[in-house]
Amino acid sequence: MPEPQPGARPADGSTPGTEPEQDPAVADEPTSPPVPPDLPEPSDQPDPPDQPEPTATAEVPAPRWSGSAPVPPPLPRRSVWGESAEPTPPPPVPVGPPEHQTPVDPWAGVDTGGWDLPSAELPPLPPTMSYPRPPDTRQWSGPPASPAGPHPVPPPAAPSAPRAVGPMVPARPVSPPAPQKAPKVPKQRWGRSSTAPPPTPPPGWQAPKGYVPVPVRRRRRWPWLLLLTLACCCGCPAYYGFPISAQYPARAALPAQVDDLSLRQDNRSTETAKTLENEVRKEHWLAEDTFAGVYSTTSGKLVTVFGGTGFRVSPESDAEAEISRLTTRYALDAPESVDTGVRGRHERCAVGSADGSAVVVCTSVDHGSIATGVFTRLSVADSADLLATLRAQIVQPERG
Repeated sequence: MPEPQPGARPADGSTPGTEPEQDPAVADEPTSPPVPPDLPEPSDQPDPPDQPEPTATAEVPAPRWSGSAPVPPPLPRRSVWGESAEPTPPPPVPVGPPEHQTPVDPWAGVDTGGWDLPSAELPPLPPTMSYPRPPDTRQWSGPPASPAGPHPVPPPAAPSAPRAVGPMVPARPVSPPAPQKAPKVPKQRWGRSSTAPPPTPPPGWQAPKGYVPVPVRRRRRWPWLLLLTLACCCGCPAYYGFPISAQYPARAALPAQVDDLSLRQDNRSTETAKTLENEVRKEHWLAEDTFAGVYSTTSGKLVTVFGGTGFRVSPESDAEAEISRLTTRYALDAPESVDTGVRGRHERCAVGSADGSAVVVCTSVDHGSIATGVFTRLSVADSADLLATLRAQIVQPERG
């Protein structure tokens, strides 16, 4: 290879020692191919002829002007309001119709010479068994005779020739019969015995040794619901209604003698009895009958009794109201409840004064009547007992 002569210019006309600007990627590549190993070393080559050595004072030529300045990289673009932050995907590459595409052989490069495979011989099928011949059906003998009259019977047909036996067609499978439903056992109602006969032992059955038949006791089914209904519908009204029926209606009449008490008939006693009877009628305007009288004993004890008959819903509240009405007249103390021993009858007693002497006022009320007594020179217990005696003699229930 000839060596470059000194003073010669390169073919592109550039100044020696000045290299043209190249792309960085191109500049990094090797400028010359690698030297093969069989080539002689540079030291072994003969020295070139004498060449003038460059002097140290030679000026280095300036690089050629490229005509452009370095451009800084562009700043990132700000996103516009409403623009998505995700990058926009590139548009899809349009794909042409299939007839314009290059066909591809799927079996290219595949050995397809081994498709002829030897097939194994299958064993022959067993012979098909023929079905038995069905019996001949009876020929149709014509429609049944109508009750209007006999019809002419057609002559019997000539016997047909025997049919040729051919391949039998398999009979159509018959569906199994539908299962029969068990008969419903009638429900046994209360108070009715079952009409089914008792179960009998199977034939040939023998009882074990020592077995003694015991009759089965039929369990009684009491209609508890019916009994409870009757108790609620009849028991409750009877419990609360018996005192009312035993105490109402009632009639009242003053007897002339009650034990050691005698009814006084003088003018003053008669006038006092009429005044008390009018007060009872005025206070108890639903009363059916009223009574009032003054009794006395030989020892000088006075007993004034008054009241009336009529239906009363709440005897207890009526007894308290009567004692409250008489509190002002007789200056009564706090009333006391007295046990009468009769259901539906309530009694109240209180100590007071009348005309300067101590008195005991007791009132007894039930569903059919009210009786009030004013006693002198008696205790509360004796006054309650005496009022019960007077009430039994004066008020008489009509149903008693």
